[in-house]
Amino acid sequence: MLSEKDKEFFRPMWRRVLATALCGGWAILEWSSAQPLWAVLATGFTLYCLWNFFYKFDHDA
Repeated sequence: MLSEKDKEFFRPMWRRVLATALCGGWAILEWSSAQPLWAVLATGFTLYCLWNFFYKFDHDA
């Protein structure tokens, strides 16, 4: 869930893409270095970003 302040901060598309890409890159790094705990955590963050920033994000609010 994003607060109103968070929604305002992430309104520009580049910020949402950057945050999601950083989480995705972190997940790839952890999977490639065989760290499953951190890899699952980073993958969860990436999925959370995808869900909230692209699927559920209200562009008009």
